[in-house]
This record gives sequence, C-alpha cells and structure tokens, in this order.
Amino acid sequence: MKRIVLLVLACLFSLTMVAQEKKSKNKKVVIKVAGNCGMCEKRIEKAAYSVKGVKNAEWHVDCQDIHLVIDETKCSADDVAKAIAAVGHDTGSIKAEDAVYDKLHGCCLYERMK
Repeated sequence: MKRIVLLVLACLFSLTMVAQEKKSKNKKVVIKVAGNCGMCEKRIEKAAYSVKGVKNAEWHVDCQDIHLVIDETKCSADDVAKAIAAVGHDTGSIKAEDAVYDKLHGCCLYERMK
C-alpha cells in the first residue's frame, strides 16, 4: 500500500514540475548587438522581425543591445541572434561571418571583438 501511495505522489510531483516549464508568449529578452548608426538599427530590427514569434524589437545604439518581446512557443533568443548575425552584426552569443560583415556600408563597420 505504501508503494502505491508513493507512486501516486511521485507522479503528481512530476506533473507539477512539467507544468512549471511553460513557455511565455510575451517574454522580454535583451541581447547585445554591435552596430553604429541608424542604418544598423534598421538592419538589426528588420532581421529580428524576420523571425517568426518576435513581437517587438528595439535596438539601442548607446547601449549596443536589442530589447525584444518574443513568443517562446515560436522562437528563442538564439533564433533571433542567428538572424541578426546573418545580416552582419555580432551578438553576445554569435559572431557574424567575416564575408557578411565586410559587405556592410562603411559607417556600419563597428569595432569587432577578436
């Protein structure tokens, strides 16, 4: 009898743990993104909005970061970082390819970390 009670309690506990991992539909995320100017801002925000699930994206030149509101059931912060890196801007976790970075306009060539 004790085994059955313990088994039922273990099942209920595990269901509670799974329920707590629910993904948010309006998660606020901040990602470091390198850039210099208004053209960079447009390019970075456009890349962010190209990811399905991004609800809001605002890049701040003074802080060198992008503030996002994302639907975690459709995308992740890494998905957005990959899209931004694909257009030539280094993020906190993903570095843009050199060939893409080299194609940016002259005023957009920010100082890259080694």
